[in-house]
This record gives sequence, C-alpha cells and structure tokens, in this order.
Amino acid sequence: MRIGKAARLRKSSLGDRVFDLCNIIFMICLMIVTIYPFINMIAVSFNDANDAIKGGIYLWPRMWTLDNYKYIFGESDIYHATLISALRTVVGTAVSVFCTAMLAYTLSRQEFVLRKSVTIFFVFTMYFSGGLIPTYLLIRDLGFINTFSVYIVPGVIGVFNMIVVRSFIEGLPEGILESARIDGAGEFTTFIRVVLPLTIPAMATVSLFVAVGQWNSWFDVFLYNSSNINLSTLQYELMKILQTSTTTATSSTSDIYSASQGNSGTMVTPASIRATMTIIASLPILMVYPFLQRYFVQGMTLGGIKG
Repeated sequence: MRIGKAARLRKSSLGDRVFDLCNIIFMICLMIVTIYPFINMIAVSFNDANDAIKGGIYLWPRMWTLDNYKYIFGESDIYHATLISALRTVVGTAVSVFCTAMLAYTLSRQEFVLRKSVTIFFVFTMYFSGGLIPTYLLIRDLGFINTFSVYIVPGVIGVFNMIVVRSFIEGLPEGILESARIDGAGEFTTFIRVVLPLTIPAMATVSLFVAVGQWNSWFDVFLYNSSNINLSTLQYELMKILQTSTTTATSSTSDIYSASQGNSGTMVTPASIRATMTIIASLPILMVYPFLQRYFVQGMTLGGIKG
C-alpha cells in the first residue's frame, strides 16, 4: 500500500517537473519574442542609416552613430514639446486619477440609491461614442480649441479605470469606513484620509494606464491644437518628423537623404528615424514602470479578484 502511494507521489512529482520545465521554456520563448523587437529598435537607432538599409542588424549596431538622435533633437521645437508632454502627463494623470477615484468611491457606496443607474450610464460610454465630428463640435463649443485644457478635461474620467478602483474599494473592510464616520469624519474626509491610502495599489495601476495614454497621445493635438505650436507635444512633433522624412525619402531617388534644419551632413532614413522615435517615446515610461510594478501587479490581481 505504501509502495503504491510512493509511486503515485513520484509520478505526480515527475509530472509537475515536466510541466514546470515546459512552462519555463514557453515563458523564455515569449520573453524573447517580446523583448527582441525593442532591442532591435535600439540597435537600428544607434546604427548608421546608410548601413542599416542593407539589413542584417539584429541585437547590436554594426556601425555606431548618434546621427539619428542628433537629427531628432536638432529640431528647435522638440524640447518645448517634451515639456508640454511631461506637463500634460503629470497634470492629466493627477486630475484623472483623483476624479476617477472620487467617482469610484461614490459608486461603491451601498447607500447611494442611483449607483446602478449611474454605473450603467458610464459603462454605456465604453461601447458607444458620439463619433469624431460631434466630439470635435462639442470641444469647439466648450472653448477648448487651442488650449491646454483639451488635454485634461475630456479624459478626466476613465470608465474602465473607475471600475478597477471601485472593485478595489468594495473589497475594503466596511468597519474601517464606519470607524471613520463614528469619529466624525465626513465622506470627503473619509475618502482622503482613509480610502486613498488603502487604495494605493489600484491607484498606481490606474496612474500607469492614464500616464501612458497621456504621454503617447498625439491625435488630440492634431485635431485641436495643431495651429498652436506652443501647445504641441513630443509625440506630435515626432509624428511630423517621421511624416517629413518619409515624404522626403519617397520623393527622392535614394532612401537616404541629408537632413536639413541645422543638421548638415546627418544621414537618416525613415526606418532609422522610426526606430529612434520609438526609443525616445518609450524611455520615460520604461523609467517609471519599475517603481510602479509592485503596485501594478497587486492592483490588477486584487481588482480582478474582488470584481
């Protein structure tokens, strides 16, 4: 009897080891497939454009150069656009996360009679929108054209983010909130001093979502602020550089051309510019993510379980 039980344990242990081995191999392959394109972009961005069009660049530049970055940062508007992007990311993220958290707290309260109706109203907007033209007309009528507010106000509430935060708040012990009320705290005080500190994982998760969206956004600049160079963002300026380089390369007999605007002798191609833009646009988010990773994983896990 004991021999049969030991054999079953050995068999189960062997199966677990085989499963773990297959899982490790699969995850390593997935990691390689995920990371390789980014590493390749880095290699192309630091490689000479004339040499890059020959192909064969994988993990390491064949001919090192900084010409691609010199061309990008040689644009006179790039630094001011970077400042605007950073400003809209910080302000937009702070305002959106705070307002979304307040809405989530309100809709998580059982005593709020209309919470189901309001939730349905917000969820409806996740699947249906007014369309591009009605949205533009609304933004125009509100007076947000050529203003910094157009980066902040339209996205002040994220419905998906609200659902994540609300699910997290609903999982908090009700006794903590009741204790705050017994001590004389109002709803806003309870939200600021009790709810916010306890929802840091969910808030960090939502902050990462909003920050990435704000940093990468350029289409709203194109629609609403394209005529105001002082409100142009980094992503929009990079898009214009790529469009200019692609047009120039297409109209030329060669895929390589000499960059203008003070970068005399700098040889770039649309492929090299595209790779360089990818690195420049991704670097700030990559620098922030390690600090939020612990909260990001925890917030998504707990939010999913409690939802």
